[in-house]
Amino acid sequence: MSELTVSQALTRPGRRTMEAAPLRVLIWRRFLRHRLAVVAMAVLGLVIASAVFAPLSRYTPTQQNPTNALQPPSLQHWFGTDDLGRDVFTRTLYGGRISLAVGLSATLLSLLIGVVVGMVAGYFGGVVDNVLMRITDGFLTLPTLFVLILIATLLREIPALGLVSSVIIVILVIAVLSWMWPARIVRGEFLRLKQRDFVTAAESIGAGHGRIMARHILPNTVSLIIVQGTLMVAYAIITESGLSYLGFGVQPPTPSWGNLLATAQTYALRAPWLMIFPGLMIFITSMAINYIGDGLRDAFDPYSAR
Repeated sequence: MSELTVSQALTRPGRRTMEAAPLRVLIWRRFLRHRLAVVAMAVLGLVIASAVFAPLSRYTPTQQNPTNALQPPSLQHWFGTDDLGRDVFTRTLYGGRISLAVGLSATLLSLLIGVVVGMVAGYFGGVVDNVLMRITDGFLTLPTLFVLILIATLLREIPALGLVSSVIIVILVIAVLSWMWPARIVRGEFLRLKQRDFVTAAESIGAGHGRIMARHILPNTVSLIIVQGTLMVAYAIITESGLSYLGFGVQPPTPSWGNLLATAQTYALRAPWLMIFPGLMIFITSMAINYIGDGLRDAFDPYSAR
C-alpha cells in the first residue's frame, strides 16, 4: 500500500469521527460492547422501576387478611401471601425500595469518607499518610459482620436515637465499615498522579493544596471511583439483607428483602415462595450491578478500545 493510500485510510470519515468524538461518547461506545453489562443495565432499570412504581399495586405492604394466609402464587397474588395474608408481591416491591435506598445511600456516604481520606493521605504523604493508612488497616481487620451487629445493637439502645429510623442506622453502620476500599484506591491514584507534570505546573503558579487536589488530581480518579461505587452498592444491598435477616437491620413492619427472608425461614417448607422471590430479587440485583461494574471498568480502561 502506498503512502497516499495509508494516509487516505487513516483520514477516512469513520476514523475522524472516532477521534473527534467526546470522551463520554467513547466511554459509552465501549460500554455498549459489553453485552452482559447492557443486559444488566436493562434488568436493573426494571428493578428500579418496579420499586418506584410500587404504590400502583392494588394492595398495601401492611394490608392483612388472615383468612387468606399462606396462599400460593395466583392471579390475585402473583407472589402468594405470607402468614398474615399480606401480598408478597407488593411487599417485595416496597422491600426493593428500602434495599436499593440503603445500598445507594450507604455507598455514597462511604465513598465520601473514603475519597476524602484517600485524597489527604495520598497527596500529603509522610506522617499523615502513615496515620490515616494505619487507621484504615485497623478497620479492615475488624470482623465485619460481628461489628455490624454490635454497632447496630448499640445504636438502637441509645435513647437520643430513639426516633431515628432503623433504615438510617443500617445506612450509617454499613458506611462506617465500607469506606476503607475506596480510600486505599484513591490514595494509590493520588500517590501516582501527584508526581505528574500538570501537578507541578499547578504548584508553580501558586495553586493551593485544596485546588490541586479537587480540580487537578481528583477528576483523574473519577473512573475508578465510579467502578468501585457500583460494586459497593451490591455489597451494601447484600449486607443490609444479611443484617435484616438476622434481625439487626431494618425492623418490621417496614419491609426489606432481608427481613422478608427472615420471616420466610419459619415457613421454608410449607410456603417456599416466601423466600424464593425476595431471594431472587437480591440475586438478580446484585448480579446486575456487578456486571454493570465490569462494563464500566472496561469502558474506562483506555486499552479496551483495542
